[in-house]
Amino acid sequence: MNLDEQWLTVSQLTTRIKKTIEMNDQLQQIWLRAEISNFKKHSRGHMYFTLKDEKAKISAVMFAGNNRKLNFVPENGMKVLLQGNISVYEPFGQYQLYVREMEPDGIGQLYIRYEQLKKSLEEEGLFAEERKKPLPAVPKEIAVITSLTGAAVKDIMTTLKRRFPPARVTLFPVLVQGREAPASIVHAMDQAEEMGIFDVILFGRGGGSIEELWAFNEEITARKIAALSTPAVSAVGHETDFTIADFTADVRAATPTAAAELAVPVLSDLLSGLSQLKSRLVRAVQADTNQKREHLKRLNRSYAFRYPSHLLQQKEQELDRMLERMNKSLENHGKNKQESLQSLTKRLHRRHPNQLLEKETERLASLQARADKAAGRVVQDKHGQFKHVLQKLRILSPLDIMERGYHVAYTETGSLLTSISQLESGDDITVYLRDGQIEAGVKQVTDTKLKDKMDKNNGEGGRRHE
Repeated sequence: MNLDEQWLTVSQLTTRIKKTIEMNDQLQQIWLRAEISNFKKHSRGHMYFTLKDEKAKISAVMFAGNNRKLNFVPENGMKVLLQGNISVYEPFGQYQLYVREMEPDGIGQLYIRYEQLKKSLEEEGLFAEERKKPLPAVPKEIAVITSLTGAAVKDIMTTLKRRFPPARVTLFPVLVQGREAPASIVHAMDQAEEMGIFDVILFGRGGGSIEELWAFNEEITARKIAALSTPAVSAVGHETDFTIADFTADVRAATPTAAAELAVPVLSDLLSGLSQLKSRLVRAVQADTNQKREHLKRLNRSYAFRYPSHLLQQKEQELDRMLERMNKSLENHGKNKQESLQSLTKRLHRRHPNQLLEKETERLASLQARADKAAGRVVQDKHGQFKHVLQKLRILSPLDIMERGYHVAYTETGSLLTSISQLESGDDITVYLRDGQIEAGVKQVTDTKLKDKMDKNNGEGGRRHE
């Protein structure tokens, strides 16, 4: 064997390692539980990240063709379950996991459900501030919905009793974790609403993991809290714990103790405030009483109370003067109205219909006389004009002309005969005379102008012949 053939190149070594790994069936079907870090999504859609646990880490890649199926977005720190195969990336000589499937592991899946429900309910408006109800200043009836055991119920009851003993507290024991917990919580809220006596509802439990608090992240719990007509205070977990119930409640308290403090005032503070108000009221009443007493003293010292008979006599005189002025005013008013009535009567008489009718009758007679005179003058003028026109008509009338021996001829078509150009030899004509008409026929049509010209020419030729 040639010595040179014993030496391998890096590429050859890497290829051998890759083939060895890919020929191992156990490395081609890997199920892995790990935590994501150094997550990066390439612009082409491929995902590159590191998978690790407490002691080791491995590079991983999930190509776009596989990660399109994911129903969540991987993040750094997320615990996941993966399925894929091991191979070698030859340019770096690095083995890595090629991921085909991935899903959140345990708590990670719960966080995804939490965020998805939170986003959905927020978009629906269940977290809106305008739908939040104010807490009563001094509640008389308080409903507490929590577990019968545990620190939460003790903290709430102790705080309510210490701060405001007069309040009546009704406990509704429920399951606060486990599969049956959401239905138990909703049922207790329904009972409290049906009773219709409570001024405020407190619900919650002590701290715990996300799985233990999950009953307050369920949709049926959140929607029931949002639908309550009674103001509700959420007291779930510790100060750092946030559940969906916290967002749908009217008020979120950091702890169960804080919820009780928000729900009721401190009785001693109320009594102290009441005492201050009482003192202020007493001072105000005393001041008002003193003011009224001083006013009464001034009235007692006034002239009216010291000499009431003088005041009465003075008022009697004023009354007499007022009565006299009133009588004079009534008398003047009556006179004015009487004069006004007389003036109106005269005006009415002048405008009485009979008076107006007489005036209009006289005016109509005058107008009628003037119209008759004007009509006579018009008739006389028109009669003269008619005579003049009639005289002119007689002068111009063809009948008068025919009386002097003239006549009028018409063609057989009814046209007035005015020129020989309208006739030909053999035509019929009608001649109208003074006392009748003649139907005649045309024997010959002669142009007088042509005849005169021929006669003239004949005369000149004879003279030349002579």
